[in-house]
Amino acid sequence: MNITIKIDKSILTAKSDVDTMKCPKSTQDVVLNTRNRNLTRKNHSYGPLNIEEPGGYWKEMAKKWNTTEKAATNSNCGKCVAFDISPRMKKCMPGPVSKGTGKLGYCWMHHFKCHSLRSCDTWATGGPIIQDKISFEWQEKNKK
Repeated sequence: MNITIKIDKSILTAKSDVDTMKCPKSTQDVVLNTRNRNLTRKNHSYGPLNIEEPGGYWKEMAKKWNTTEKAATNSNCGKCVAFDISPRMKKCMPGPVSKGTGKLGYCWMHHFKCHSLRSCDTWATGGPIIQDKISFEWQEKNKK
C-alpha cells in the first residue's frame, strides 16, 4: 500500500506570516501612542476630544470638507479605510471602550489606537478593516 502525503506550503507560509506580524508598536507603547494621537489632533484635526460633547467639531469638519454637518458626522473613523478592527488587531487593543460607545481600533494612517466615533481630515471612505488578511497588507505597506 502506497500512501502519499501532501503538505500545503501556503498554510505553512500563512502561519509563518502570522507569527512574524506582531502588534503595531504604538498599540503596546502608551507614550508613542499618545504622541502619535496628539500629532494627529494637532496636524489633522483628530476629534472631537469628547464624543459626548463635540462642540463645533463636526460643523468645522463639514466646512473644511465642503459638506453638511450630517455627512461629516457620518465620516468617522469607524468607516475609514485605514481603521483596523480585524480579529488579530483586537488582540492588540487593551479592551473595549468605556460605556460601550464606539470601538477602539488601529489607525494605519497615523499609527495610534483610534476611537471609531471620531474623525480626522485624512478620513477616506472604504472601511473598516475587518479581515486579518487586509490588516496584514496594511502592516506590510507600513513597514517602511
